Amino acid sequence: MLAPSYAPRSALAADPRRSRGRLAPEPDSPTRTAFQRDRDRIVHSTAFRRLAHKTQVFVHHGGDHFRTRLTHTIEVANLARALARAFALDEDLAEAIALGHDLGHTPFGHIGEDALDACLAGFGGFDHNSHALRLVTELERHYAAFDGLNLSWETLEGLVKHNGPLIDAAGRPAPAWAKRGVPETILACDRRQSLHLGEFPSLEAQAAALADDIAYNAHDIDDGLRAGLFTLREVAGVPYLAALIDEIERRHRGLEESRAIHELSRRVITGFVEDAILASGARLKANCIESGAQARLAGQAMFAFSAPMAAAERDIKAFLFVHMYRHPQINQMRADGDRIVRALYSAYAERPQEAPAFWVARAETIGPERAAADYLAGMTDRFALAEYRRLFDPEARLG
Repeated sequence: MLAPSYAPRSALAADPRRSRGRLAPEPDSPTRTAFQRDRDRIVHSTAFRRLAHKTQVFVHHGGDHFRTRLTHTIEVANLARALARAFALDEDLAEAIALGHDLGHTPFGHIGEDALDACLAGFGGFDHNSHALRLVTELERHYAAFDGLNLSWETLEGLVKHNGPLIDAAGRPAPAWAKRGVPETILACDRRQSLHLGEFPSLEAQAAALADDIAYNAHDIDDGLRAGLFTLREVAGVPYLAALIDEIERRHRGLEESRAIHELSRRVITGFVEDAILASGARLKANCIESGAQARLAGQAMFAFSAPMAAAERDIKAFLFVHMYRHPQINQMRADGDRIVRALYSAYAERPQEAPAFWVARAETIGPERAAADYLAGMTDRFALAEYRRLFDPEARLG
């Protein structure tokens, strides 16, 4: 008899057999749990495939060995499963949330998001988290019975709240949303099926969020070193990294640089993962958390780094901001991406007929501004550049 495989899990875990369901009711799968099904739908989505040609830091032609948004996403999913496994959580749910967490990103990384947000200042703004929700509930159109991917409640909640609650106990926007308010896309979804926006998300979602931080730090160091944006000597200015570099030099004297870089990257990942497991376990114990339901109401995230490792993470991020994210080479790419996104948005918003027929119809339904943003947000770096060349400058280049 066919039946899904339910791995052993702790009381802290989300239970797919007790999922709060989907926006459009569907019969259960005879071979997959609800969360395994969510993971598979994300992997087979158009938005997921496009991540292969979306910027992480370097634009698509910057080199074959640098991270793209897709490779970053896969690395986050790997780490999320590792963190979830340590506490016998549902690894499939953690993986599904990790695989979907960046679906809403625009071309050209965060600069594309910032540019599109500025363009939509009078129309609700743009945020990649809320756009990911639009994709999985509305914009992906492959299934006969519903729009979007019809993901389970737990996966939707994880995508929306993986960075924590969106409102406080009084219903006011959390600090991150204080200026602009919670995006209407999220509020509309919450009205259809309450996402409990004032609670912390599942521990699986918290694991995915911490995995994202670990992946960013470790792999941006790796990419930055391989790209020559900074050197191992400069990296050693960060005390935590200096200790790791000293260890590598002691154990492997005369090691070629490419291997030394990899050794540093793997030690950063190992150090942060092991610290996260120990610190999160201590936090769960200190707060007497014995179930996933209790973790949601704890008033703070249960997955976290220790105080020393949190300080090390801040130091790494500060180093990367100066030496990588604001490096002259990256700044040129940022300027190019900003110019392209703003120009394309104006073109599609003012002349919707420049977009395919589907988006022309959408402009008539939801307004040309939001339709232009939705179309543009889905583009890969190279397609956005091709459209810019078609509409403005056939000789345009990036970087």
